[in-house]
Amino acid sequence: MILVVGGAGYIGSVLIRELLARGYAVRVLDRMFFGNAGLREHREQIELFAGDVRTMDPSVLEGVESVINLSGLSNDPTAEYNPHANFEMNTRANLALARLCKAKGIRRFVFASTCSIYDVGIANEEKDVVLDETSPVHPKAAYASSKFQAERALLELADKNFCPVILRKGTVYGFSPRMRYDLVVNTFLRDAISKGHVTTHFGGEMWRPLVDIRDAARAYIVCLDAEESKISGEIFNVVFRNFRISELALRVVGALREVGVKVELKPEYRYQGVRSYRVSGKKVQRVLGFAPAVTVEDAVKDMMENVSRYGYTDFDNPRYYNIGWMKLLEEADKIIRITGSVFDAAPAAPFKPAVVGMGGREPGSR
Repeated sequence: MILVVGGAGYIGSVLIRELLARGYAVRVLDRMFFGNAGLREHREQIELFAGDVRTMDPSVLEGVESVINLSGLSNDPTAEYNPHANFEMNTRANLALARLCKAKGIRRFVFASTCSIYDVGIANEEKDVVLDETSPVHPKAAYASSKFQAERALLELADKNFCPVILRKGTVYGFSPRMRYDLVVNTFLRDAISKGHVTTHFGGEMWRPLVDIRDAARAYIVCLDAEESKISGEIFNVVFRNFRISELALRVVGALREVGVKVELKPEYRYQGVRSYRVSGKKVQRVLGFAPAVTVEDAVKDMMENVSRYGYTDFDNPRYYNIGWMKLLEEADKIIRITGSVFDAAPAAPFKPAVVGMGGREPGSR
């Protein structure tokens, strides 16, 4: 039994499909912030526990052999919006879950980290080199920092009885039943379909390592299957290629034109504090024989087909944008705390008679 924490999310929905196709028994723990769209096609094939990893019942781990932790806030805007929740979910909850797994004798623990840990910024040209898992890193952004802290805490637990492995993924692209349009390639696709053009901020000069969502899912499965001696206490970058954003935009435009979608490219040069970094993915290929293979062009064509098939063309829907959806849920939560259930009758409030003043003065006042 494989427990996928955060399994109803963007990557989790694809990972579950891949695990089931390989004969794994799958259990999912998810807060279900984004609903069940990502699990709908496989709901009868998995065990689903709706809950928060920070307060999960330890019984969720009964019968589990390995854990893949995809949970937490998963991009910079949501992390910056609520740094406290970001730390609670991405750092503290991961460590608590790992400790609980170790105490229960669950040996293999695969943690979803990020290549944004390597970010050096567009203004540091002298640092514009390809970085690998041995490179010193000093993340400053809330999201990357929380993931790095989680990594360090997790690696301290590694011993002969506990086998943690960390995957630092590049920016992911590709279609998921729990779709996102706040990732660069997916954003280009959205703008191409809805606006007829794609925009490259800061002229697209920044670098970014990228990987297709299906390759990311395969990387997790490789870590489940690998010998412990090869992965215990190890960090692996998962990267298809490094692209300048300008080249990436050209590839997206070219792929769309091949399927009959006319798109303009609009460079925009104002500085917006963009991220830039290049990352080596050679270690995972050397140690585990794994090499991402899905090109940007193939992913774009696949997305075009599936976006239409699933009807995910309501591009303004906040459900496709992590920060937009979180803000909407937060606003709804504040209202529901006052109104109660949306359609059921709200319980009657205690009656408190108002004191009516006389002639503008309270009774007994002088």
